[in-house]
Amino acid sequence: MKLVLGSTSPFRKALLARLQLDFETDAPDIDETPLQNEAVEKMVLRLSIAKAKAIAPRHADSLIIGSDQSAVLNGKKLSKPGNFDNAFKQLTEASGQKIIFQTGLCLLNSRTGNIQSCCVPYTVIFKTLTPAIIRNYLHKEEPYNCAGSFKSEALGIALFERFEGSDPNALIGLPLIELVNFLENEGISILD
Repeated sequence: MKLVLGSTSPFRKALLARLQLDFETDAPDIDETPLQNEAVEKMVLRLSIAKAKAIAPRHADSLIIGSDQSAVLNGKKLSKPGNFDNAFKQLTEASGQKIIFQTGLCLLNSRTGNIQSCCVPYTVIFKTLTPAIIRNYLHKEEPYNCAGSFKSEALGIALFERFEGSDPNALIGLPLIELVNFLENEGISILD
């Protein structure tokens, strides 16, 4: 069976490549608008499944991966900042606080219709950040396409006091530990 990543994210693609499996990518075209009063955990799970289902008709006999992520700071959903000013504001608000990333994951077997899905939380706890540190970081890394305004896999690591969670890959956007389990349930072993 083919393995298909239903995402155009370069971060998810790089994470999946770590498993050394052949895969292709396909861009799901779905409405990602949150439902009224929808909890973040339910939203990322719903969208992960929707992304996999959206591309399933184009990929018969495939295992399709869908994933979605959202970050929450003090009960408020964070978006990708898009520019320096928004990123500066996000990091200023995050200083000394924690951001919880909820990452939804779905593996859809397009042959059988079997769906495995979960939501994996991951928490980052920030150091107290000065305006100068925030400015220097943003000018060096320009993480304007990342929810939370940082890249933990690069210089952003200097912003944190600690991480809490079961799978650090979930922070970057694809929970590999759960994905490996899902693949094994479908008869694909990473190390055989």
